[in-house]
Amino acid sequence: MTASPSPAVQPDQAAPPTAVSGRAWLVLGALWFVYVLNFLDRQLMSILAKPIQDSLHVTDGQLGLIGGLYFAMFYCFIAIPVGWLADRTNRVAVLSLACGIWSAATAACGFSANYAQFAVSRMTVGFGEAGGVPPSYAIISDYFPPGRRGTALGIYNLGPPVGAALGIAFGAAIAAAFDWRHAFVLLGAVGVVTAGILPFIVKEPPRGGLDGLAGAAPVRAGFWSTLKMFFSRPTLVLAALGSGATQFVTYGLGNFTTLFLMREKGMALGDVALWYALVVGIGMSAGIFVSGRVIDRFTQKSKVAYAMAPVISLTLAIPFYIGFVWAPTWPVALAFLIGPTFLNYFYLSSAVTLVQQEVRPEQRVMSGALLLLIMNFIGLGLGPTYVGAASDFFHASHPHNSLQMALYTLVPFYVLAVALFLWLARTFARTERKERAERGA
Repeated sequence: MTASPSPAVQPDQAAPPTAVSGRAWLVLGALWFVYVLNFLDRQLMSILAKPIQDSLHVTDGQLGLIGGLYFAMFYCFIAIPVGWLADRTNRVAVLSLACGIWSAATAACGFSANYAQFAVSRMTVGFGEAGGVPPSYAIISDYFPPGRRGTALGIYNLGPPVGAALGIAFGAAIAAAFDWRHAFVLLGAVGVVTAGILPFIVKEPPRGGLDGLAGAAPVRAGFWSTLKMFFSRPTLVLAALGSGATQFVTYGLGNFTTLFLMREKGMALGDVALWYALVVGIGMSAGIFVSGRVIDRFTQKSKVAYAMAPVISLTLAIPFYIGFVWAPTWPVALAFLIGPTFLNYFYLSSAVTLVQQEVRPEQRVMSGALLLLIMNFIGLGLGPTYVGAASDFFHASHPHNSLQMALYTLVPFYVLAVALFLWLARTFARTERKERAERGA
């Protein structure tokens, strides 16, 4: 039987931001580094798609399945029981074990002799990575108080752009100097070592200690009660769906950008290691960091900002994205790509902060896992799978630019994401009007 629930912490009820300890920043740095490795290992396949394709003789559609549906089947659905377990046990231990599993599986990718072995190794990477992000969200929320979490989670979410940029730079450089297999083995080994060191740096914090619940009796989150709570809250579901539609674009594009630039724009692997790495590292990092500050500032006045930040940024990204796909040469394409890499990721800080702020402390890991389940199954699971299949479809009529044609078809998903976030904004606005009317009565 589950103990009586403690109230969710609302932004307008939270205490003013307090000073953040040096220990908290050290923990944030350690968790950020693990997230860098998480995303670096995840992105290696897309970065090295061309040499992998040449070596293992796979089609665009098969690449899309490995990087999309096959990976997401494990990554998304295993995250739910892992999130439930972490909410009831030691979150740091769960994170450390997960890091060890996905890193060992990454190294195994380098020893794969055929498509089947590579696919199994990638699915195991997804199994391990399922335990990486949700526990980290909750740990950070127990080290940083309300009013500082948007910035902290924004910094943490710099892991993907930095991981992607380092993966592009080191992965492409190692592959160019040696072989694509060396990149998987070396970077996987780094993760295994990190997994062993992590518990000595990050200590398990008290749940809800910064939400005025430090002296309360421990509450264990019920699996079904948390599931029911999440899907009964329209704001949480809409945030997850809007994020999923956005990720359909970002993962669909991201898994094929290097292959697109090399095969259809004439870019060399050495140029990818330098110029594409800079665009991703600077553009995504700036976008995610700025979005965290925007969320902290504007959501103190109205929760509508959780929705309007991605609405505005995604709308501005569309013409830059079309320019990137159209561009006749890779330098022009990269110049246009700066826009989407900066603007595409405002949704991430918004959705993550919203979920962590709106649910009870003992439900944070599983709620974060549910958010990731929805947005990653839609985006990570279906986005690359769709783009790979679309490229194979267009190959007969457009043999030299099938990926370009496939990437053009992602534009409607930008529009869908904007529409879902506008729906979320309307939901928040209606709720706030009702609350103001009740206070005035």
